[in-house]
Amino acid sequence: MTSKVTYTGGLRTTCEHLRSGDSFITDAPIDNNGLGQAFSPTDTVATGLASCMLTTMGIKARDLEVDLTGAIAEVTKHMASAPRRISKIDVNLNLPSGISEKNRKILEHTADTCPVQYSLHPDIERVITYNWVL
Repeated sequence: MTSKVTYTGGLRTTCEHLRSGDSFITDAPIDNNGLGQAFSPTDTVATGLASCMLTTMGIKARDLEVDLTGAIAEVTKHMASAPRRISKIDVNLNLPSGISEKNRKILEHTADTCPVQYSLHPDIERVITYNWVL
């Protein structure tokens, strides 16, 4: 088992990673009857995409002897209705500038083929921007 999710009432859950004991809460968003005081479940999906992209890039960067420390992903999630679902995820990546063009292409391909990319429904539009500016 990977995790345990407990409904704590008030449209909130506590999510525990069993191996580490780390946890976080989710809240229903304001536009869906919640308080919006924490990540919503759909926020975690969109954020998981960016986290997976940076993690897999970090693995590849280590192999290439490139340092991505300080890289930042800004995530915007867009919702649709009927049925309510994620319709679009924008990921704006700000990455270190001192990386060769060849390694940039390798790292971008790595991010574009991360496991979460392949796990998301194909109807979810993804707009990924790579900014090599840090």
